[in-house]
Amino acid sequence: MPRDSETLTDGEDRRPHAVVIGAGFGGLAAAVRLGARGYRVTILEKLDAPGGRAYVFREGGYAFDAGPTIITAPFLFEELWSLAGRKLEDDVELREISPFYGIRFDDGSVFQCSRDPEAMRAEVAKFNPSDVAGYERFLKKSEEIFRVGFEQLGHVPFSTIADMARIAPDLIRLSGHRSVYALVSQYVKDPKVRTALSFHPLLIGGNPFSASAVYCLISYLERKWGVHFAMGGTGELVKGLVNLVRGQGGDVRCGAEVEQIEVDEGRVTGVRLNGGEVLPADIVISNAETGHTYKHLLSGAKRKRWTDKKVESARYSMGLFVWYFGVRRTYPDVDHHTIVLGPRYRGLLDDIFHRKHLADDFSLYLHRPTATDPSLAPEGCEAFYVLSPVPNLDGDTDWETKAEPYRQAIEKRLEETLLPGLKDAVEVSMVMTPLDFRDRLNSLRGAAFGLEPVLTQSAWFRQHNKSEDIDGLYLVGAGTHPGAGVPGVLSSARVLDTVVPDARTHA
Repeated sequence: MPRDSETLTDGEDRRPHAVVIGAGFGGLAAAVRLGARGYRVTILEKLDAPGGRAYVFREGGYAFDAGPTIITAPFLFEELWSLAGRKLEDDVELREISPFYGIRFDDGSVFQCSRDPEAMRAEVAKFNPSDVAGYERFLKKSEEIFRVGFEQLGHVPFSTIADMARIAPDLIRLSGHRSVYALVSQYVKDPKVRTALSFHPLLIGGNPFSASAVYCLISYLERKWGVHFAMGGTGELVKGLVNLVRGQGGDVRCGAEVEQIEVDEGRVTGVRLNGGEVLPADIVISNAETGHTYKHLLSGAKRKRWTDKKVESARYSMGLFVWYFGVRRTYPDVDHHTIVLGPRYRGLLDDIFHRKHLADDFSLYLHRPTATDPSLAPEGCEAFYVLSPVPNLDGDTDWETKAEPYRQAIEKRLEETLLPGLKDAVEVSMVMTPLDFRDRLNSLRGAAFGLEPVLTQSAWFRQHNKSEDIDGLYLVGAGTHPGAGVPGVLSSARVLDTVVPDARTHA
């Protein structure tokens, strides 16, 4: 694997070279792990700053995290800092949020989700006292799924069908063949409690009515570690990881878009940038969206498994409409995280995932980071973003003309429910639509989370962490195993410890 040492000049870094495509959380975590295992790492990032979906927008004294806002498994970051010989708390403060979030139903009632067992029982009882016992049983089931799905399988590769066959009995026993909503409904009866316990797949691009019940593990994951926010914004974690990579002797190059992964006789040899520059590499790790990796970055390579036809025929997650806005006033009664539900639950999800129709109603996730960290906005002001799940670009929505009317409808809804006087208070405003996810983040169909997390696109059925088609190519990020969400993306990098040779012993 390493280059012939006779071709190296004195003083040249003799470590095997790993090129990482994309400086999102998956790529940065992979780079730290590879650096700790003896590789010289170069990260190539298309955008003008690292982060990928965790990019930071700054305007008028406001800072907006572009994507991830919730940290639920801090140990995954702590482990990366430890691999680089540092402590996370020396660079980033993670502050626990309580309650996690409030779920506001269309009639104005609110379900407050938290880590406090007694408070959660009280919330369930508020809607239906007879569901409390069922909720307790559901949480035990969630823990059982977590022990297998996250602790045992979340960081191991599924390279062969035998790996899938090995866990099939556990999947059946844990109801992995059922949907999240179906499993929740076995335990509780109240429609609002069912919604409160089943919406989590939307955080990773899935439909609660079709996502595998394996994702019920999120309920216990939140209970075990809590919900945290990085002071200074999620971008502080990105900055910290970049510093770890550079501290290991790695390089992070922004404004460097990869045009093609170079392949010779079925094995990677490096990458070619849009400007024509070629970087030789012993291995390549792609944190680009997996469909984009196979269809565009490997367009000239022979592929048996992930052909263009297979990539195109896969099911992709929904899209997102995100409005980032700064206001010249404060809203002290609004939680850090609020979910504002519309009048429909299943019907709206059917519109988004199946009919690919942009409905007039919507459900929203409202992020108010200044509730925890006022430094993210000018004094006396607030920074927000609001996210609405929408169809991906398989639908016929013309976002060039629809974006502003849709933003206005969201603004009106927020003003009526949570943020009085909003329209007159906005001084900074920007939006992202599925077009931006396609053009800015190279996401096929403008899907915000890559492949949809259904059972037939999970584990072995998902694009593998070690490419089945190209030797020396590895994949991390939302589109590969174990899936989307910050814990999933960081865990995809953990898989590399199993499938990538250790350069310290293969030199």
